Amino acid sequence: MQEMKKQELDEPNLRIGDLARRTGLTPELLRTWESRHGFPRPQRLESGHRRYTEADVAMIKGVLHRRDAGTRLEVAIAEVTGATRIPVHSVYAELRRAHPRLEPHRLKKSTLLALTWAIEDECCARAQRATIFGAFQEEQYYRKAQPRWNELARVGHATLAMADFTSEQGDDERPVRVQLADDSPMRREWVVVCDAPDLPAVLAAWEIPGQQTVPDGDRLFESVWTIDPQAVRHAARVCAHVAQAAGVAEASTLIEELAGEPEPLSSDPADAASLFGRVVAYVDRLS
Repeated sequence: MQEMKKQELDEPNLRIGDLARRTGLTPELLRTWESRHGFPRPQRLESGHRRYTEADVAMIKGVLHRRDAGTRLEVAIAEVTGATRIPVHSVYAELRRAHPRLEPHRLKKSTLLALTWAIEDECCARAQRATIFGAFQEEQYYRKAQPRWNELARVGHATLAMADFTSEQGDDERPVRVQLADDSPMRREWVVVCDAPDLPAVLAAWEIPGQQTVPDGDRLFESVWTIDPQAVRHAARVCAHVAQAAGVAEASTLIEELAGEPEPLSSDPADAASLFGRVVAYVDRLS
């Protein structure tokens, strides 16, 4: 009997609407909790739809009980789940987990460069008070992009670059450097994030292993990119946590600033057309 009850608790047969009705929360708030706190963590169907269990209902009610008694939400979640959630330190992995509709594509490095330059150019030209992150794998690749990122640092609210840095950074030097640990998943990732209300954009990719003999420009990366504000904010939060783990002083402030919900995407098709136009121009130039 007890084993049957446990199976019922673990059966993922509740839709997000069912969970909302059972807990008194809205589907939007449940998705926000999942994005920000990793709770509740649904099982995903091949279609990307979320499914929950009776155990999820019980845990959410436990969180609400503690919150209503005065416990901070993140502390209540940690108490109910039994552990504080460790922030995910891979932008690509977290985007694929939390935003399964983002379709991955295998792209050559030359195409990734075109996408990256387009996002950087639009960010420099139009973004207001943007929070900007970049992951370069190795310091040598950052050095090639440094003139562009110096300009981004001039216009951005905060600009951070991540790589296997070995050289020292000057006190007033910008962008802020984030030294990635040897075992950091970000050491294999290519990332550019522009979190701004008027121009959200993120590109995240990881390098396919076993390409030691492949010419540099032909190296393949599995990649996703989007201008969806929710996905962009999610990626920015991961980057801020990576920077905090690396000991960057500004990271704690950024984590607080990025805790809120992003503004909705502008419906002006010219915004997307401008970015797409830059991508096409750079792809044509590099080809």
